[in-house]
Amino acid sequence: MKYPIGIQDFEKIIEDGYVYVDKTDLVYKLANEGHIYFLSRPRRFGKSLLISTLKYYFQGRKDLFQGLAIDQFEKEWAEYPVFHIDFNGGNYDKDGELEKRIQGYVETWESQWGRDPINQEIGARLAYIFKQAHEKSGRRAVVLIDEYDKPLLDVIDTGYTGLLNGKETKLEDIHRGILKALYSVFKLADEDLQFVMLTGISGI
Repeated sequence: MKYPIGIQDFEKIIEDGYVYVDKTDLVYKLANEGHIYFLSRPRRFGKSLLISTLKYYFQGRKDLFQGLAIDQFEKEWAEYPVFHIDFNGGNYDKDGELEKRIQGYVETWESQWGRDPINQEIGARLAYIFKQAHEKSGRRAVVLIDEYDKPLLDVIDTGYTGLLNGKETKLEDIHRGILKALYSVFKLADEDLQFVMLTGISGI
């Protein structure tokens, strides 16, 4: 038997024949009985694999789930517009790195769904993207955010600083403000969102 040690991609586990402990009945329950979730668990708990599984489920990848528990429940296998933000792998101890990471995601999605012709603020641009995705696809958007708190954990209590409106400011405070603006979009765009999940290791 092949064990998926260190593998966090559901598609790779299934297609390459790795052992998979079937919890897809719980995935179906999560996806169909709730709207917004926040999951705080220790490292190596399987959070990234869960996010990956949800991504393929909402992309309608029925082929990956054949023979699993979810196949007994899901009949439609609809494809939703999925927006996946993964803060893993980034190093956020330098001023501007978090903004660049988020900007990269937003610009990629704008190239597909269109850009707000009026607003420049990240939250408003994201809300516009979700609305466009909803209108063009006919289905509400799905947002999956992995390691939501890494940009804060990288800098908290380090004394690292950056510039905020020309003033030297703790980087953890700058990041907290950026992430607050990012996550507040879920309230603004609620009517265009089908499902939201954020994972992290802390409750900060």
